[in-house]
Amino acid sequence: MKSVLSAALLGITLPSVAFAAPAAAPAPAAASVDRAEQQLQIPYEKYKLDNGLEVILSKDDRLPVVAVNIWYHVGAFHEDPSRTGFAHLFEHMMFQGSKNVPDDVHIGLLEKIGATALNGTTNFDRTNYFETVPSHHLETALWLESDRMGFLLDAVTPESLKTQQEVVKNERRQSTETAPYGLADEKAWQALFPAPHPYYGAVIGSMEHLDAATMDDVQNFFRTWYAPANATLAIVGDFDEKQVRQLVEKYFGSLPSAQKPSAPAVEKVQLDREVVIRHDETVASLPKLSVAWHAPAFFAKGDATADILAMALSSGKASRLYKTLVFDKRLAQSVSAYQQSLGAQSVFTIEAIARPGVSTDKLLAEIDRILADVRKKGVTEEEIQRARNKFETGKVAGLQSVGGFGGKADLLQSYNHFLGTPDKLAFDLARYDTVTSDMVKQFATEVLDERRVVLHAVPTQGGTVAAKGAR
Repeated sequence: MKSVLSAALLGITLPSVAFAAPAAAPAPAAASVDRAEQQLQIPYEKYKLDNGLEVILSKDDRLPVVAVNIWYHVGAFHEDPSRTGFAHLFEHMMFQGSKNVPDDVHIGLLEKIGATALNGTTNFDRTNYFETVPSHHLETALWLESDRMGFLLDAVTPESLKTQQEVVKNERRQSTETAPYGLADEKAWQALFPAPHPYYGAVIGSMEHLDAATMDDVQNFFRTWYAPANATLAIVGDFDEKQVRQLVEKYFGSLPSAQKPSAPAVEKVQLDREVVIRHDETVASLPKLSVAWHAPAFFAKGDATADILAMALSSGKASRLYKTLVFDKRLAQSVSAYQQSLGAQSVFTIEAIARPGVSTDKLLAEIDRILADVRKKGVTEEEIQRARNKFETGKVAGLQSVGGFGGKADLLQSYNHFLGTPDKLAFDLARYDTVTSDMVKQFATEVLDERRVVLHAVPTQGGTVAAKGAR
């Protein structure tokens, strides 16, 4: 199903040795960091068990609840190129039961004790599991997490593996094969990161690789990546500090561990020219244009600038792309721009859904015209400040919750994973204070250039109509 396009065909340089760490973002001004740090401190303690498990504790007794949040430092980036989808498959397997927790009981037990914000997610860089429970049920949550960390393989059977393989394959059908633009988007992504780059395989994997997974594959993957030394446990909320340390030691301290595994060693991918993909869309009824560039990695120099530019381009009805494409010229049904920040290398994308009768080539011409203006003039201080405010509001709003997506536990884990320490909220927000119009102009000139992947996903029937009626 995968469209494997050769590096030569795509005009791509694919270095194969030595991981190149992203250049660090410029340090925000000291005064700015001091101010933010005073206002945004999240008290925490971090320590490590003898088996290598990192533990982050953050007390917040405003409400009688506590969040338990585990990050395994494994995502699609860490998979064998011939076994894509394993990290996501394990996200499902971990809810399938473990030695002392029967099949499909994990979630039920948590729901019975009143758990909320309960889920597991996988992306390219990590896999996490989290729940928020009443404070007096913290021990139950820790026991459940420790049992599947230490004893998952005791419960894995060929039947349970087969069940989850089929569940994930069905998710892939819904999210890719039969979803509007699903196969087109996958084709564009693979053009950005051709095999064997670890970002080549979609997080959900391929049908072929999911079918090929054996019990040995599953056991080896778990033993390598799900060991305590490759995980971080965050506990945030209303707890007794002495007791919580005892509970963590009781349930996790005796779990055996292996050495922390190393991430794949890869260099950045770089296009040397524009790659154009024209895809016959068989599901959606309107043409879609997507333009994507390689961009600086998460927290590297340029990452915050990309976020600011994306906001200026498409956030709100007054944004440049929305106002022009959707409101003024009525060429697009919708338009968006976003920086997908990733650990090794990010992607900046602009995509638009055309109105009936409008060609994707027309959309591309308008987008290029607007980008040319940004390259020449930058963006206004008002646009930059509006973006700063939105990022700050979003982060601060997340602090109202101890758990769940974007909550305090998740935030501490994210900074610990990407920056090596949990206390980087003030630094994160201060990055945006340093962005100027000239920096946006430079980013648009040096990053958003002709080295890009342009996807025209045109419905088979609509393509003919669009060509005849192109404006």
